[in-house]
Amino acid sequence: MISQTLKLSSDIFSPDIEQKPTRDGFGTGTVEAGKKNENVVVLCADLKESTRAEWFEKEFPDRFVEIGVAEQNLATVGSGMAAMGKIPFVASYAAFSPGRNYEQIRTTIALNEQHVVVCGMHAGVSVGPDGATHQMLEDIGLMRMLPGMVVLVPGDAEEAHKAVVAAAEHNGPVYIRFGRTASPTFTTKETPFEIGKALSLWEHEKPRVAIMSCGTLSYQALLAARALAAEGIEVSVLHVPSIKPLDTEAVVQAAKRAGRVITLEEHQVMGGFGSAIAECLSEHYPVPVRRMGVQDAFGQSGKPEELMEHYGLSATHIIKVVKSFNAVY
Repeated sequence: MISQTLKLSSDIFSPDIEQKPTRDGFGTGTVEAGKKNENVVVLCADLKESTRAEWFEKEFPDRFVEIGVAEQNLATVGSGMAAMGKIPFVASYAAFSPGRNYEQIRTTIALNEQHVVVCGMHAGVSVGPDGATHQMLEDIGLMRMLPGMVVLVPGDAEEAHKAVVAAAEHNGPVYIRFGRTASPTFTTKETPFEIGKALSLWEHEKPRVAIMSCGTLSYQALLAARALAAEGIEVSVLHVPSIKPLDTEAVVQAAKRAGRVITLEEHQVMGGFGSAIAECLSEHYPVPVRRMGVQDAFGQSGKPEELMEHYGLSATHIIKVVKSFNAVY
C-alpha cells in the first residue's frame, strides 16, 4: 500500500502520468529562490539552455553570469561571490562539474564552507546517446566525501524544484544531481521535502525486502513494488533524496521491519548511495544489503530506456533481484 502520510500524484501508475526532466526543477526552482532572495545568482559554463539556467537569466538578467567553457572558473568565481554575500548556483554537466573542477570545489568551496550550490546536470546513463564521457556515474561518491557538503538527488522535477529552494536557504555547500531525460512526476506540490529526510513511498507491516532508492529510480521501485504485491510479495520503498545528511532513523527503521535491504541508484555501486546505506546499517543495524547500480563499468551510447535495461536499473530487474534475494535469505 502507498503511505497515506504522503501526497503523491493521484495518477501515479497511469501511462499518461506527467513526465519532465529533473533539470526543469532547477529552472523553476532558481526563479522562485531568486524572487525570495535578491542575493541568489546563477552562473553557467556555456550550457544555459541544456541546464535550464536560461530560465533564471530571463527573469533576472543582471544576476546571471555566463562563465564560458571554464568549469574551474565556474567553481572559483562562485566561491568568491559567496564570500561576498551572494548565494551562487553554479550549473554545468555533472561530467564537468564536479568531474572537471573537483579540486576547485574541494578547496575553494568545501574547505572554506562557502554557500555555493553545485548543480550537476545530465548525470547517469539516462543521458543516452552522449555516451560514456558525458554519463557521470561517480559524482555522488566524489561529493559525499567532502566534509560539510550536502548531497541531494531529487526523484522528479517537482522535488527538484523544492531541493533548489531548500538549498538556497541552507547555510553551506550543497550538491544537487539532475537528469536530462523526462521522468514521471510522482510527487506533488504538497509532498514534503526536507534536507536530511527520507520519504516512505510504499509501506507494508511485514515487508520481505526494503527497497531504498534515490533519484528518478524511485519510480521504478514503485512500479516493482506494485508488481510484486500482485504476486503476493510485499516490499517497502524508501525514497532517499537526501544522501548527505542521511536520514539514519528512517533507514534503520525500514531495515528492522524487512531484515533485508536492496539499494538502487543510477551511479556506480562503489562509493555512492548504496555504499552510504551499507555504511549506515553496518554501524546501526547490520542486515544483508544488495546494491543495484552500475557495476564497475563506464556508460555507453544508446537510448535512455535501452541503457537502463542494459545496466539492470528498470523495474523488471528490481523484481528479479527481490525474488532472488528473498529466496536466498
